[in-house]
Amino acid sequence: MGSGVVVGPPLAVALVVLVALAAAAAALGGTGTAWSSATAVARAVLQLGLVALVLLALVRSWWGTVAFVVLMVLVAAVTSGRRITGARGGPGRPGAAGTRRRWGGAAGRAGLVAGAAILAGVVPVLVVVLGSGAVPFAGIAVVPVAGIVIGGAMTATSLAGRRALDELGARHGEYEAALALGLLPRDAVLLVVRPTAGQALVPALDQTRTVGLVTLPGAFVGVLLGSGDPVQAAAAQLLVLAGLLAAETVAALVVVELVARGRIRRPVPAR
Repeated sequence: MGSGVVVGPPLAVALVVLVALAAAAAALGGTGTAWSSATAVARAVLQLGLVALVLLALVRSWWGTVAFVVLMVLVAAVTSGRRITGARGGPGRPGAAGTRRRWGGAAGRAGLVAGAAILAGVVPVLVVVLGSGAVPFAGIAVVPVAGIVIGGAMTATSLAGRRALDELGARHGEYEAALALGLLPRDAVLLVVRPTAGQALVPALDQTRTVGLVTLPGAFVGVLLGSGDPVQAAAAQLLVLAGLLAAETVAALVVVELVARGRIRRPVPAR
């Protein structure tokens, strides 16, 4: 009997019970995420099912591999842009029709900015891991590594960008005071928002510091479930953690810099 996850009724039962547990806890705690938990898992099932069906066909050619990676970057950019601006139910979602029209334009610009920050973090990491030979230059290896790094860069971009805009709004008086003292607009914004880049990196730093002691992350577990030995699992996880830390650091710094340069801002509600 293999050591992988059993695909079949046991998996279905486990998923249903876990979703019910998350929904029940959310309902009891009044978080308002009970339905979101169920729909999120349902979407994950559909999306991963589709990915499983098309991935093997795609990674047999480099064109398919590149197309899939580009798709991941586009989805990450759109998702991060919406998180940063607060679109689709986020804090401050506008209600007026005129504001919603403006909101779409702001979210679109935010998506472009988020995409630039994500790529700034992802591209150097992929160049290093592929160029060094640490990851085989094959689609079946490139796609999962790229997906992990893109996902981490997306999270760091969302956290840093959203927090930077929050800080700029809450501490606007400090920004104005810095301008009055003669600072340039970019420098005045950075004076207020620069610490947000470090705050966005706390999850990545904590995961890296505690790996093996508190958590056994996905790359490690995945190699073990795939019948790899523990040394291979540890090597894969070390590469992933170092790559994530590098990509997330660059992405967070880039998005904060772009906020400071006024390339991304929240829309002003129509009056």
